[in-house]
Parts: sequence; C-alpha cells; structure tokens
Amino acid sequence: MSLMHGLKKNLNRAGTSLRQRAGWVDNTLDQEFEDEYERFKAMQKNVEKLSKEIKHFLEAIRAMCIAQRSMSQIIGQFVNHELTAGMVQYQKLLERLDGEIRIEFDKEFRDTVLEPLTRLCSYFPAVEDAIKRRHKKALDYDNERAKVRKLIDKPSEDPNRLPMAEEIANQAREHYEGLNTILVEDLPKMVEMRVPYIDPSFEALVKLQLKLSEVFYAEFQNIQDSFQPEQQKAEADDLLQDMRQLTICGNY
Repeated sequence: MSLMHGLKKNLNRAGTSLRQRAGWVDNTLDQEFEDEYERFKAMQKNVEKLSKEIKHFLEAIRAMCIAQRSMSQIIGQFVNHELTAGMVQYQKLLERLDGEIRIEFDKEFRDTVLEPLTRLCSYFPAVEDAIKRRHKKALDYDNERAKVRKLIDKPSEDPNRLPMAEEIANQAREHYEGLNTILVEDLPKMVEMRVPYIDPSFEALVKLQLKLSEVFYAEFQNIQDSFQPEQQKAEADDLLQDMRQLTICGNY
C-alpha cells in the first residue's frame, strides 16, 4: 500500500510539473530561496573542484617521488651498476624521500587538508536531498491549490468538498513553507561557514608545501659536495667532442 501511495504521489507531481510548464497551474516561487540556492551551488561546485585538485596535487607528489626513484635506478643500469659515490648518495636520498619523508607528508596532508575538505563535501548530498524534498512539497502544494481553485471556479454539488480541499491545501502549504524556511535560513549559514572552515586547511596546505620544499632542499644540499658542476661540464664537453669524432655520428 505504501509503495502504491508513493507511486501515486510521484505521478501526481509529474503531472503537476507538466501542467506548470504549460501554464495551467501556478508555480510557487521564493526568490530568496532561489538566490541562496544559487550561492550554495556555486560554493558546492568550487569546493568539489578544490577537493579534486587537492587529490591531484597529492597524486602528483607521489608520482614525482616514484619517477625520481625510477630515474636513479635507470641511471644505475645505464652505467652497468658501476655507481660513483655521488650516484650512490643520490639513490639513497631518493629512496628516503619516497619512503619516510613522503609517507609522513602524505599522512599530514590527508589529516589536515584532504580529510576536512572530504567531510565538507560529504554534507552536500544531504542538502541536495532536502532541496529535492522542498521541490516535491512545492509541487504538492501547487497541485492542492489548483484543486481548490477549480472547486471555486466550478463549485461541487457536495458542499464539503471545498472545505476539505482547502484544509488539505493548507496542510501542504505548511509542509512546504516549513522546509522552505529551514533551507532559506540554513543555506546562507552553510555558505558563510565555508571560509572559516577552509582557512585552516589552506594554511596547512601552504605550511606543508613549504616544509616539503625545505626538506627536499636540505637533503639535496647534503649531497651537493659529491658533485662539481664545472668539472663535470668540462668532462661532458670532452666526451661529446670524442663522440663527434666517431664514424657512426656522421664522420664518413
């Protein structure tokens, strides 16, 4: 019985919606709600987009660390594992960066940046459900109002039909206005809360980026003495010159 009742209500709402499009039934509008709903949708879109980009950023950090380790391994294969002291230090450094340092960064990033945004996004479906319920209640109210107007325009032989229809319409109006009032009051509160909610995550994002950059810089500084750029450049230039003398490189 409950299933049939729900199906009947959905069919009635669909019919009311079609009649509204045709201009046969009045459409209840609340401009204040419409304005607040537009603001909410804009916030929702931006927060979901931000959350998506934050995830991409974290994935990019992981990908960078993995790529660096792969490069060091390929370099080892390239020189047939005859690694210089600098290459050994470089490989150990990248293993550490992709290990404990990245894992620590990943955990802090999830706890202070990603999880708060994910929780905020998790509230949006409940708000959308409330907005859908409001829309349904508005259709119910418009449908009952249309019945009352029809009975006024064409009175029934039964004198009780109009009072009963008016009572049902009033109940539908109360249900609609109750939910509409809640949304009109709560939507702007949720929108206004976005800045103080996101600010700590944004601050954590900046601090974590700075911390990671400083750690990377300090770690690479520790091994820079193993490399002498000017000497290595001169050696590379000499080797390239020797390569140019090879027949396979065009000297024939």
